Amino acid sequence: MRAALAEALYITAEQRAVLVEDPDLTVLRVLAEGPDYFFVWSFRPEPTPLPDWAYGRLYDRSPKLARQLTFNPFVPVELQQRLGVDTSAADEKPPVSRAEAEEQAASDNEWTRSCAAAEPALSAATVARLATDPSPQVRLAVSMRPELSEEQRAAIEYHVGPEDRITPARWAVETRDPGEQNRCARSAHIGLRRSVACNRDLSADLVALLAGDDDLAVRLLLCERHLDVPPDTVINTFLEATTMTRGRLLQHPSLLRGGLARLADHPDPQIRAVALRHPDATPELVERLSHDPESLVRDRTAEDPRLSLDRLLELFEDPATTGIAAANPNLPLPLMHRILDDATG
Repeated sequence: MRAALAEALYITAEQRAVLVEDPDLTVLRVLAEGPDYFFVWSFRPEPTPLPDWAYGRLYDRSPKLARQLTFNPFVPVELQQRLGVDTSAADEKPPVSRAEAEEQAASDNEWTRSCAAAEPALSAATVARLATDPSPQVRLAVSMRPELSEEQRAAIEYHVGPEDRITPARWAVETRDPGEQNRCARSAHIGLRRSVACNRDLSADLVALLAGDDDLAVRLLLCERHLDVPPDTVINTFLEATTMTRGRLLQHPSLLRGGLARLADHPDPQIRAVALRHPDATPELVERLSHDPESLVRDRTAEDPRLSLDRLLELFEDPATTGIAAANPNLPLPLMHRILDDATG
């Protein structure tokens, strides 16, 4: 629960900042990453950054959070400099030279070596050395380099588990080359497939290909960033996911482009409730779902203006749905006055 609050968008930054003293590293890690708001199809409030002092306190409490803080765009410049981040303007940054890349690759710091492992300027000899680095994080970064063949990737001892959060390969996320995108989408490397799933410039064919991926994270990332994911993929990903934010998949617009019957007759009540947002939902369907055995579905119908007046009044008289039915705009005016009179004594 505290981890969920650490990335919540609907509480203030000051409220989230209280969690910087949390004893659990998982909570601190989520707080350092910041709210998850990368949903192209969801209109959500922009996250408010934590106070500057909070980011510094997180790093002081656990230097292990360097990775999360490095990629958080709201971290103040002073802390970015402590983390070794180049804070010059993006258009003024020269590419990392071979000498700089080689120096970083020789660092005793695991994070520095893993960053260097993705640098194009590295010599082939250094890439080969980092491919056998004692750090799994470094070996994973090397295994996602663009110049490697599938055979070379497979020869590197890396691991990406179903629950592992990885740093996406930037080139795979940003490339506009259809050939490179296709190579990543068809790669045996789960990390590359997850990375390219974050690429917002994929063709419909590649979206369809990744929508059938065996890896849940690939499909989840794809759903979060693409509007044209098939409805069945969104539904199945929602049902399979165990993340705290899985419910946001139910707001994916592709669900409303799919068949209404698929939603209304689905065995999962959360999917049936989505049918009430479908543009083709009729008053008859709303009436039927108002008798659903699951309270979640009945609650959604109680506030639906398409619900018949007789059924609305029945739900209003039911203590379980009185409060929700009271918000229905079709509630008779005399009844609204009675509610207000009762409330004021």
